[in-house]
Amino acid sequence: MSRSTRPTRRALLTLAALGLAGATAWLPGPAAAQAAAWPTKPVKILVGFPGGSTPDMAARVLAEALGRTLGQPVVVENRPGASGNVAADAVAKSTDDHTFGVVINGNLTSAKLLNPKLPYDPAKDFTLLSLLATAPLVLVAPPDQPSGAAWVNAMRAAGEKWSYGSVGIGSVGHLGMEVVKAAVGNLQAVHVPYNGNPAVVTALLGGQVQLALMPPGIALPQVKAGKLQAVGLTGPRSPLAPEVTPLADLGVKMNPLEVWVALVGPAGLAKAAQDRMAREVPVVLREAEARGKLLAAGWDVVATSPEGLALRVKDETRILGDIIAARGIKLE
Repeated sequence: MSRSTRPTRRALLTLAALGLAGATAWLPGPAAAQAAAWPTKPVKILVGFPGGSTPDMAARVLAEALGRTLGQPVVVENRPGASGNVAADAVAKSTDDHTFGVVINGNLTSAKLLNPKLPYDPAKDFTLLSLLATAPLVLVAPPDQPSGAAWVNAMRAAGEKWSYGSVGIGSVGHLGMEVVKAAVGNLQAVHVPYNGNPAVVTALLGGQVQLALMPPGIALPQVKAGKLQAVGLTGPRSPLAPEVTPLADLGVKMNPLEVWVALVGPAGLAKAAQDRMAREVPVVLREAEARGKLLAAGWDVVATSPEGLALRVKDETRILGDIIAARGIKLE
């Protein structure tokens, strides 16, 4: 090599510096390393209902599936109370990037509309992650009432002679029936709240009420026993009640309404946690084992993106907000 083509010492130092800079560009900094490590400790999922409830069962299926892929234990903690609002409030106030909540639709849609003093704000205090699963509502009635389209006409003609039961003011069975009433038109069925679905079933069987909206797991055993009839679904056809016709097919043109559960975190949840959960949850819930367990527990897997959950919350808040305002419904 000639003197003119031999690299100078300065050139060699420059090349070495550039090489070191290029190498360090591939090394993760503290933030990237932390993001890649999430979760760094056990993950907790709060549920606002007792063990054995349908939201609890959904949370436990999710926890089991996530525990196999996150590399950390995923535990479910039950904090029942106030229709799930106790647990929802705890999630909203959490500052831990490892605490999440499985909530029902009311916690994200109607709770604040019914109670302006709710201690959390569904629109501001959560990071929405995934709509997990849905279940239809089955409109049930005594078997001696008309069925199908004839029921719709009989319902209109009944005026205030018919009443309907629910598990309480502001429950999905209450608000859902008011949506049905508005869609049917000229229906004045009176609301009678009860303490739980078993009491509503007893009232239906005893003739104290003539209508109720219930999840399939409660309604269909009574239907199969011939004690009640399934008039229709408030949502689209469902594998949870494949033999029941949607009310829309009977001429009751209404916005679909279902029971659902969703996964949320607190507002300000670390992006690494958001991204990992939003990526993993739809995958693990669509696996055959998890899907089968949820179906057996009364849930149809949906497992949407965060954007899908946000759209469901927006649409349902509008639907329920309209009916709450029109009927002047509020918690006592």
